Amino acid sequence: MTLSSAASASRSNILLNASKLTKTVQVGEQTLSIIKEVDIYINAGEFVVIMGKSGSGKSTLLGLLATLDYPDSGSVELADHMLSDLDEDALAVIRQRDMGFVFQSFHLLPTLTVAENIAFPLDIARRPNQARVNELIEAVDLGHRRDSLPNQLSGGEQQRTAVARALVSHPKIVFADEPTGNLDEQNANQVMQLLLDLRQQVGSALVVVTHDPALAAMADRVITMHDGRIVS
Repeated sequence: MTLSSAASASRSNILLNASKLTKTVQVGEQTLSIIKEVDIYINAGEFVVIMGKSGSGKSTLLGLLATLDYPDSGSVELADHMLSDLDEDALAVIRQRDMGFVFQSFHLLPTLTVAENIAFPLDIARRPNQARVNELIEAVDLGHRRDSLPNQLSGGEQQRTAVARALVSHPKIVFADEPTGNLDEQNANQVMQLLLDLRQQVGSALVVVTHDPALAAMADRVITMHDGRIVS
């Protein structure tokens, strides 16, 4: 297989495609370029890790791909939807239906129980599915914690709840920003294995920003960033 045909094969099942993304921020009177004409694609079902030193732009890129932030220029396409052309209401529908999110700081709703936090994306989308919620509670080994509030959970338990919430709606793609960054090694390994196992059951693509080389070793593809650009 030639280099060009190999590249074509690797992109034969593209789920998300971003082109010429740029992002700047204003710091006092200075304009800083954070993302510099980045092109990136993610295949359906693929596990991609984005790595780079602090300040390289990896978390900003993840936010742009996930429509949690807006580029100054460039486009993001998910399946048949050109996300950069949609208004906020339409983007909210795409996020609820097609995306899952896992963050370093968990972002659980403090007044909701474990079961209610996991069910939240389904409730927002008005697609209640208690059987699915129960299935995931057991999958992340939190049956004994289903009625507990986040402040009653350990860090590992909170992140396992967040993983279940991210997968509850069978999303096409899950974005995770340093999902094990606040956990000790044992909990980090458990959470990451759960995320990989559940994502494989659902068939979701997974895009993870991390500093962890052990996590990168599990990925189908590793993208390295430096100074706002993809360098490998």
